[in-house]
Amino acid sequence: MKIDVDRFSSSGMKFYNRKNNKMRRQILLTTSILLLGLTCLNAQNPLIMDQFTADPTARVFNSKVYVYPSHDIPAPPEKQGRKDWFCMADYHVFSSENMTDWTDHGVIISQNKVNWVDSTAYSMWAPDCMERNGKYYFYFPAIKNSPDANGRKGFGIGVAVGNKPEGPFIPQPEPIKGVFGIDPNVFIDKDGQAYLYYSLRNIFVAKLKENMIEIDSEPLLISNLPEKGLKEGSFLFERKGIYYLTFPHVNDTIERLEYAMGNSPIGPFKMSGVLMDESPSHCWTNHQSVIEYQNQWYLFYHDNDLSPEFDKNRSVRADSLFFNEDGTIRKVKPTLRGVGISNATSKIQIDRYSDCSKTGINLNFVDESKKMNGWKVALTGKNSWLRYNSVKFDKLASKIIKINGLAKKKCTFTVRVDHLNGPIVAQVNIPASINWDIISSSLKEIPTGIHDIFITMNNAAEVNIDWISFE
Repeated sequence: MKIDVDRFSSSGMKFYNRKNNKMRRQILLTTSILLLGLTCLNAQNPLIMDQFTADPTARVFNSKVYVYPSHDIPAPPEKQGRKDWFCMADYHVFSSENMTDWTDHGVIISQNKVNWVDSTAYSMWAPDCMERNGKYYFYFPAIKNSPDANGRKGFGIGVAVGNKPEGPFIPQPEPIKGVFGIDPNVFIDKDGQAYLYYSLRNIFVAKLKENMIEIDSEPLLISNLPEKGLKEGSFLFERKGIYYLTFPHVNDTIERLEYAMGNSPIGPFKMSGVLMDESPSHCWTNHQSVIEYQNQWYLFYHDNDLSPEFDKNRSVRADSLFFNEDGTIRKVKPTLRGVGISNATSKIQIDRYSDCSKTGINLNFVDESKKMNGWKVALTGKNSWLRYNSVKFDKLASKIIKINGLAKKKCTFTVRVDHLNGPIVAQVNIPASINWDIISSSLKEIPTGIHDIFITMNNAAEVNIDWISFE
């Protein structure tokens, strides 16, 4: 089976499949192999390719990772207010057992199915989900359709309750009383006390009652955080007795991810560093969550990969996170490769490479008018190279490598494993063509286990590659 590693196009209870339009073009050029069902994805950045996603809250439930993002969409004509602003009408949830293959469980909450929500506002922003006593509580902000007792009609935070992490969820008839803000985050401490964190230019915390739908204390402004600049999107987690409060902060002109450390869920906290720098793409927002899964820590965040000209349509990403001996967090550098192990028999999207030569590598969309079709990578010039890590070779059915490529001039590249001078797996000749084509080449050696793969140009030419696959 050929798995489209990091590209998706599905909805509801389906796995993703990538590049439908490009597949139609390839079918004209290749055999029926492209007609085989492509039903899985591998985790590369961005994680979701068939829709815009943002503000990911990742949780571990029942030995699976669940991601609860917000859902950016282009503004429809009926949207009230600014058309060039964030537009979100519902929520999906995604799950994975291996951080590689993800399932979209479809829409779990929609603005037109919650009684207290203004269904013309399209303002269902960053959510969260928490389990307690076998119930799952989904927290979401939205603009209210009528004022509260204090005459405020702005953002409230609602709760929907379900019996499974993927729902179905039943929303409570009213938002949480006494809470006015966005970006809910819930944490349950070791003593069983639950806390609700939320934002309104600053970050607040309140205790939650056992029922998880009412607060049990007056909201408290968290102190000792930067005084200047927008702060929002808090996410609190605990490790080895240290409580980490992470949040986006506009230190200059766009958000970066920062964190503070404390000995209690309500602080006091001490500012401790930058979790992730401002986006190189200049995406104005970022939003994060942190989990430990199978003995590895991960940071989930977003960028505007699929919408470089409009940063209100964003895409979820994930990268590994590490701690220093003193408990501080090593700054996370965003990657294209992301996390997860790719099967050698999948369509490996090497445009999501782990490393590359300083020159001779160019990355572009396959089709600028259809960005969700993904990217291509061009290797230009002799000795230009790229590396793609963590590929699992297991029981290949044949000794063939397939490449979806395009070269205007005949060229050759070498595929190796483990390092730049590692064992040669294949020498691939790409004929000159003006069309994308799938080229097959025999393998010189069949690796076993998990390896990094390296592709190196052998001559002074240029080849564009979409994916490679081993059979």
